[in-house]
Amino acid sequence: MNGVLRRRDMKEMTENWFLENFCFPVKDYYIKLGFDFEKEPFSISGSEFIKDYMNQHHIPKLHSEAKTTLEYFNEKGITQSILSAASQVMLDDILKYHDIRDYFIRIIGQDNHYAYGKEVVGKAWVDELHYGPHEILFIGDTPHDYEVANFIGADCILVANGHVSIERLEKTGVPVCGDLNDVINWFENQVKT
Repeated sequence: MNGVLRRRDMKEMTENWFLENFCFPVKDYYIKLGFDFEKEPFSISGSEFIKDYMNQHHIPKLHSEAKTTLEYFNEKGITQSILSAASQVMLDDILKYHDIRDYFIRIIGQDNHYAYGKEVVGKAWVDELHYGPHEILFIGDTPHDYEVANFIGADCILVANGHVSIERLEKTGVPVCGDLNDVINWFENQVKT
């Protein structure tokens, strides 16, 4: 994003600013960054960011505990799906690159790269699964993930090593884990009770 900002002579953001301000819809995040969509449509800066992102998306590694966590739930016989604000094309490419596609029974991305539409496709997927309201655990890293979980009728926990500060996540009132190892610990404690 800082590259997109630099090309427009706009103030760059810090990691702390990002954790305190990233939000959905993503268009609102761009407004917080100072974009004026009367001067330049969101489609231009949004597409530019995605192009830059896709050129570099193989650089970041998975969180160190990601495969261990996926394997843990897989060994427990718990099905896993992904519901993402990312475009389906980008999501498929990232999962293939990291060789984790086979952990999931369904990968649900968006038909756009503007990060909107999770609620409706998520609800449709839950309806297909025929699970009760507390048989689905939605694990996310933003307050919006909590909102989506509520919309689809799932329980929710949030992980504070993603897009949003722990303080913002804690305001949702749902359990917040520091990392994916904490998710396993949280789950084990739930199973015991």
